[in-house]
Amino acid sequence: MSHPVFAIVGHPNKGKSSIVATLAEDDDVAISPQPGTTTRARAYPMRLDGEVLYELVDTPGFQRAREVLGWLESHDQGAGRRAEVVREFLRVHADDPRFHDERELLTPIVNGAGILYVVDGSRPYGRQYEAEMEILRWTGRPRMALINMIAQDDYVEEWRSALSQYFSLVRVFDAMRADFSKRIELLRAFGAIDETWAPALNRAADALIAERERRKRRAASEIVTLLETALSATVTVPLRGPEKDPEAVERGRARLREIVRKAEDAERRAVQDIFHHGGLKARETAESYLAEDVFSARSFHVFGLSATQLALTGAASGAVAGGIVDAALGGASLLLGAGIGAALGAVGALAGADRLAKVQILGQPLGGFELKVGPITDPNLPWVILGRALLHVRLVAERNHARREELVVDAASGEHFADSIDPALRRRFDVTFRKLRTERGLAAAERSRLVDEIAKLIETP
Repeated sequence: MSHPVFAIVGHPNKGKSSIVATLAEDDDVAISPQPGTTTRARAYPMRLDGEVLYELVDTPGFQRAREVLGWLESHDQGAGRRAEVVREFLRVHADDPRFHDERELLTPIVNGAGILYVVDGSRPYGRQYEAEMEILRWTGRPRMALINMIAQDDYVEEWRSALSQYFSLVRVFDAMRADFSKRIELLRAFGAIDETWAPALNRAADALIAERERRKRRAASEIVTLLETALSATVTVPLRGPEKDPEAVERGRARLREIVRKAEDAERRAVQDIFHHGGLKARETAESYLAEDVFSARSFHVFGLSATQLALTGAASGAVAGGIVDAALGGASLLLGAGIGAALGAVGALAGADRLAKVQILGQPLGGFELKVGPITDPNLPWVILGRALLHVRLVAERNHARREELVVDAASGEHFADSIDPALRRRFDVTFRKLRTERGLAAAERSRLVDEIAKLIETP
């Protein structure tokens, strides 16, 4: 084989497919609480830049292990030829529907795959599993046992004692909750099954770590694009005369609000694609800070800077006296995945909720007037946008592909965001945010530096 291949085997409904999905980063792996979802062996390669790093084979669960073991034992020719007897079983029963599942799971093993045997450590050990483990020992292939934790009860030590009789390596691995570091740790452990695989698996682990750093930087670049759009956006609305028209102002507010909402939606979709979660949907609990109305003190306590922090960064300078005129953009609450909505209506502690964006009446060279709304000058808005974006990308980056429920943001997810950023970095960000509000924007080197700084924050808890 040009790359390591592992057959994920075990009793039905013990989390085999969840482990495949997690380690292959593949949402296409079918996962269901109902046993029998996997009916045929299917390979899921882990590819990076077109190269297959390793391959995982999802298999059906054992159905008639005692019958299979009985056949093998009745044809035993000694320990040295047991792998041949397993091959003979597959040949003799090639068309026997009774052993369909056993044929599917044993075929990749006799063809050279290593064995990852999966059990549920939240259920008690039982003697019925011994036939399965004995069959796998007959194959002679390198093998490792994974204790998956499906529920809360803990029978790990009971399982560990039994599994150690059949497997040289036993690891506990929670397929549903394993973060990136746990996945890398397990991947390196696979190399201990067969020393000839260790170099390839260590290279794979190193490549995935490097790829993760690239993904973080790409995600940070998407966040910078969002900030560029949100802080520099302006709209113009025709006026009937030289006086400010409330209806025109409201149309300008609505259009500016929509620009930022779409920019945040685009940033979130891009981040989810970067981490291979393109189909992920998001929702929040009722207690979520993000479900708070954007004008609430609680919402801005989490994502915005305090008045003291704003003053220390210099963000407050000019916030009140610099021509921030009405144009409050109020609206919906800040629902994750639905756009920032009322983020434009959040002014924080300094300027007041009715002072957000510059509003200018412009005369036209050919006659007539138009209303210009924007850019948004609220000093706290970029911090709200940045905090929400970092919360989202952290949750997406650590989420593994075995989890199929919606992304849930709870009340504690974004707590004390501002406090996690070094004061010196806050001051640098404030200078950058001011530049983003101007038509000049950022030079290439400045943008690259901002991307680097945000990428570092992605891993900050």
